[in-house]
Amino acid sequence: MNAPVPHATAIARAFLLILVAFATIAFLWLVTPFSGAILWAVIAAILFEPLNRRLLAAMPRRRNTAALATLLVIVGVVLVPAMLLSAALLREATGFYGRLRSGGIDFDHLFFNIQAHLPEWGRAWLADIGLDDMSGLRTKLSQGFTSSFQFMASQVLSIGQGTFGFFLALSVMLYVTFFLLRDGHEIAARIERVLPLEVGHRKILVAKFVAVIRATVKGSLVVAVLQGATGGLIFWTLGIQGALLWGVAMGVFSLFPAIGTGLIWVPVTIYLLATGAIWQGVALGACGFFVISSVDNIIRPILVGRDARMPDYIVLVATLGGFELMGFNGFVVGPVIAALFMAVWEILGETQVQALAIDPVDQAPVAPSAGQDIHA
Repeated sequence: MNAPVPHATAIARAFLLILVAFATIAFLWLVTPFSGAILWAVIAAILFEPLNRRLLAAMPRRRNTAALATLLVIVGVVLVPAMLLSAALLREATGFYGRLRSGGIDFDHLFFNIQAHLPEWGRAWLADIGLDDMSGLRTKLSQGFTSSFQFMASQVLSIGQGTFGFFLALSVMLYVTFFLLRDGHEIAARIERVLPLEVGHRKILVAKFVAVIRATVKGSLVVAVLQGATGGLIFWTLGIQGALLWGVAMGVFSLFPAIGTGLIWVPVTIYLLATGAIWQGVALGACGFFVISSVDNIIRPILVGRDARMPDYIVLVATLGGFELMGFNGFVVGPVIAALFMAVWEILGETQVQALAIDPVDQAPVAPSAGQDIHA
């Protein structure tokens, strides 16, 4: 039997690689409309895989039943509360927008009160920087806030126009989640086998991918929900209007390291103190510093542990970049890309160290052939 021609084999492999690349790009382009649904299906499958594994241990050889039970838990614990919260937020945002349009919120009066309650040194400082005449500033700020909220309201109201697309993407997410829960280990094993890396390096990449997703969602999303709920409850207790809106805003800002919920409760505290609501301002400042901000320091280490050991500045830049490029999905994709970036460089460093560890001097000498003078 004739051996294959090396040149023909190389051409066949090059053609196969080109075909694989073309098919992969075409498939990614095809599923782009549902990329967000697929992403969250992967996240849900990874997060709830321990629960699915326990159910499968309780009912062996019934993978469909275990996956379906896990899917129902996801719907009841995550999706239903999220939809109820979104409906309540939409009602509150619509009511706030109605008050804004009808003149129920007077920004001129609001800024006048802030200026009137400023101490003498505060008014003198404003005069030094040319802001003693607040009328023009009040008009610009009120117009900017109004236009910004109008844009936000239009984005919120546009959700209702895309109801069919939303439920279609939700159905795709649940459908893919079911099969990932049922066949996830087999799919992961297939992907791992085709990676052109050593076994140890493949395991590092896969473990890093899973660990960062779990750490990002558990350590960021759960903390965001807790901080937003805590902040909204404190705002509601102090009688501050729009407690739900403020709570959701604090939850969103808590996703960014080094920024956090202080962007919401600190200005509101200053406003309360400047307008004469002393005890509310003091209470909000104390609760914000000792309660809202402490949630991150207490809960995140418990949930995350050592799953994702990335510096805060890398997490911040990756999260901001992910949000800028991919919207809400970016808060997961950004840190995952950063983690994979660090993992591949770590693998490259280990490879270089292993290569340098092979010293040609230490290799065994070649034995002389028979009849050869060893002293020649």
